[in-house]
Amino acid sequence: MAAGVLGAGRVPRAPGTAGSVAGLLLFAPLRSTPWLWPVLAATVALAVWAAGAVAASLRRRDPQLVVIDEVAGMGLTLALGPAGSWAWFAAAFALFRLFDILKPPPLRSLERLPGGWGIVADDLGAALYAAAALRLTAALLA
Repeated sequence: MAAGVLGAGRVPRAPGTAGSVAGLLLFAPLRSTPWLWPVLAATVALAVWAAGAVAASLRRRDPQLVVIDEVAGMGLTLALGPAGSWAWFAAAFALFRLFDILKPPPLRSLERLPGGWGIVADDLGAALYAAAALRLTAALLA
């Protein structure tokens, strides 16, 4: 099942973290290749469709089983964040998870969007916050 990302959505504790790890493993190697943006665009499109389909079939707003939204969010964080070492990737992971869990304004309100968009949009927003924090940190360290 695409929405569960090869079983990551079935991890008993913290399936969102497992999905984020899957996103890190998928997108970190793509970070400096021309494939990054096409794969990310395809992942976002698949995430919106699959998340919406699973939520509708289970009749739940945002089932824990769905973690492809975290994969897409982690991908966007890496795509927009500064290029760097695995330390930067670890920081990207930590910041993305922080913003995805805390959902600072207006991220929580994005969950009200219809269908799969409501499941995916808050993760893309968390990615924007995480990438901005990473860029600011990189600028301060330069």
